[in-house]
Amino acid sequence: MIKDITIGQYFPGKSAVHRMDARIKIILTGVFIVMLFMADNIAGLGVGIAFTILIFLISKIPGKMMLKSLKPIVPIIIFTAILNLFFIRTGDPYFEWKFIKVTDEGVDTAIFMVVRILCLIAGTSLLTYTTSPIDLTDAIERLLSPLKKIKVPVHELAMMMTIALRFIPTLIEETDKIMSAQKARGANMEDGNLIQKAKSLIPILIPLFVASFRHAEELALAMECRCYHGGEGRTRMKQLKLGILDLWGSLFCIAFLAGVIVVNHLI
Repeated sequence: MIKDITIGQYFPGKSAVHRMDARIKIILTGVFIVMLFMADNIAGLGVGIAFTILIFLISKIPGKMMLKSLKPIVPIIIFTAILNLFFIRTGDPYFEWKFIKVTDEGVDTAIFMVVRILCLIAGTSLLTYTTSPIDLTDAIERLLSPLKKIKVPVHELAMMMTIALRFIPTLIEETDKIMSAQKARGANMEDGNLIQKAKSLIPILIPLFVASFRHAEELALAMECRCYHGGEGRTRMKQLKLGILDLWGSLFCIAFLAGVIVVNHLI
């Protein structure tokens, strides 16, 4: 399960999505989220599903990678489905026994919410899959640059966000190594009740915290050795530039957003 977490990972490529400006990709990710939450029926959500599938095909990210990104959130999806299934009591009943009641509206809502969450995770993961950490840092800083006028430390915020994303795969790998080492020493992390399983996490969490602080100290030392002093006077080797590809990508996304709006009004 630990190895299945792909948040923050970047997969180099030469697809149209990879070549788009990082600023446009961040904005269109926000538009995509709005698209999913604007859909108030299954047909509107179908437009969002079609957009998600098409954008993955265009980006040439393997389908197994998308499934891998969804695997860690299966417990959340199941929990969400159960809540909607048993707590929505309006509509025609499918099954009823004592205080348990399953209705057609509860089933429809459970399916609707599960599909929405799956599309949301898959679509937003594509941002880090197709954008390098450096481009993502520059894009966030450029988008937040108007806040500099009110003395907001934009560069530092962008750097912190990107470093946090960058270290997710590192900490996942570190966690996997610690778990393997503890199992080799005879630690049992799978058997027992909930309290025993929680206690078995202590030998993992403590070394993980130590490793996290060690990585942070090494990174700070490396930045100091390279005379890093924040964004003041900083230049960039690669400049972000908008192109025709960004225009077509924006129109493509806006067309699907308009499609959701139209479907909502027609159905």
